[in-house]
Amino acid sequence: MTKIAVLGNGRVGGNLAAALTKAGHEVTTADRTPGAAAKAASAAEVVINATPGSGSLERLTALREPLHGKILIDVSNATIDGPDGLPADLLYPGSSLAEQLQQALPDTLIVKTLNTMLYPVMTAPTMLAAAPTVFLSGDDAQAKQSVRELLTDLGWQPDWITDLGGIQTARATEAAILFVPHVIRSTGFKPFAISVTH
Repeated sequence: MTKIAVLGNGRVGGNLAAALTKAGHEVTTADRTPGAAAKAASAAEVVINATPGSGSLERLTALREPLHGKILIDVSNATIDGPDGLPADLLYPGSSLAEQLQQALPDTLIVKTLNTMLYPVMTAPTMLAAAPTVFLSGDDAQAKQSVRELLTDLGWQPDWITDLGGIQTARATEAAILFVPHVIRSTGFKPFAISVTH
């Protein structure tokens, strides 16, 4: 059992919190009440960033002390939205939210994952017709191993998990968000993920 704090209680955060609780972990969800995020992060071993990516850097930088030495799983994408509310461009071109977080929080172990799919797939990867791929980006091997174990608890098969390397590789997976509006317009709002086949 791992003590996990989920920051963000929207569809993504709520979905992850419910699934991880069901898997036997002790999960706390922090809403926007002042002090809630700091309190939840302080008591947790692993913190999940499921806050809107455009404001994540500011929110999490304010939690530097509670996040000290913790694993921070970043599942958000930082985008500039178009008039239809769908992602139109990247907020950090030439970089990524994960890299910005790691730079701002040098004593926190940032791992990027679960950001290349619609949120229902995060906790139910077998719902798709073909095997999806989930990626890991991060500079700490042990932190990535811990996240790999949590992904397994969410139903991800070991061979569906691809470690891309250091935190800089997160800019590739974050850029994949630009597929989303075009796929949704083409096929409708149906669960999908990126899949790498060999």
